[in-house]
Amino acid sequence: MSNSRLGKGLEALIRPKEDKMELKPGVTAIPIKFIIPNPNQPRQHFDKTTLNELAASISQKGVLTPVTVYQKGERFILIAGERRWRATKLAGLKNLPAYVVSVTGEEDVMEMALVENIQRENLNAIEEAEAYAYLNSKFDLSHTAIAKSVGKKRTTVSNSLRLLGLPSDIKDSLRDGKISAGHGRQILAMKTPIAMTKMWKKILDENLSVRGVEAIVKEISDKKQSQKVQPSKRHAARRVSPQIKQIEDELVSILGTKVHIHAKKDNGKIEVSYFSVDDLERILELLRKIN
Repeated sequence: MSNSRLGKGLEALIRPKEDKMELKPGVTAIPIKFIIPNPNQPRQHFDKTTLNELAASISQKGVLTPVTVYQKGERFILIAGERRWRATKLAGLKNLPAYVVSVTGEEDVMEMALVENIQRENLNAIEEAEAYAYLNSKFDLSHTAIAKSVGKKRTTVSNSLRLLGLPSDIKDSLRDGKISAGHGRQILAMKTPIAMTKMWKKILDENLSVRGVEAIVKEISDKKQSQKVQPSKRHAARRVSPQIKQIEDELVSILGTKVHIHAKKDNGKIEVSYFSVDDLERILELLRKIN
């Protein structure tokens, strides 16, 4: 044994523990084995196909954007970048570039994770709503406070939270991207779970746009309001044959607005409604394309 080795003392003869690592805040490469996911990560769905594609890209190019972590004891908890962490593990790499940040508490971690995912548009509508609900219930944050922390309007946060009132099948459809948050908000206007489910199935069966659903919902709402205001005229409601109604529904689906066909014996007229100048321009553009 050389004198130089002995000169380093007993510390040089003992292998340091492999499960202990301390880093100062900043960007550094951290062994994958020291990183664990955040149990309160707002994003819950990770598509296997796109995850494998990312892993293949990482194998070739490496991780171009560091993940964000904070240190807790001898481990590092992910704040943002779980998808990159999963893909890096799939790629078989040992280290992952990471921003090491300081946090003041669990609320701080949740807000940072939510902001990062929203900025990257990685969350589906239900994941985003559930994250807002967690901040609201766990930390008693108001809609205004949540909106301020994530850089959104208060109405945006409130409308997002309303989506959690949808039946579970419809929420699953939102998670899977089969319908949009705009569809979900229109479905909520149907009030009852049965009516909501019926409208949801109609959207899927007829591939209705948000505008198309909005027109249908407005027509239903106007009809109910008219019946309340003028109960004596209930039996005077416009009656159309099933064939004409089918054509009306098809035109609603195409134009995304309310359509009435006033049919006589051999002729008639088509009434197309619009609700703003922009809506009129949209309808005209659709008609031009059809022409």
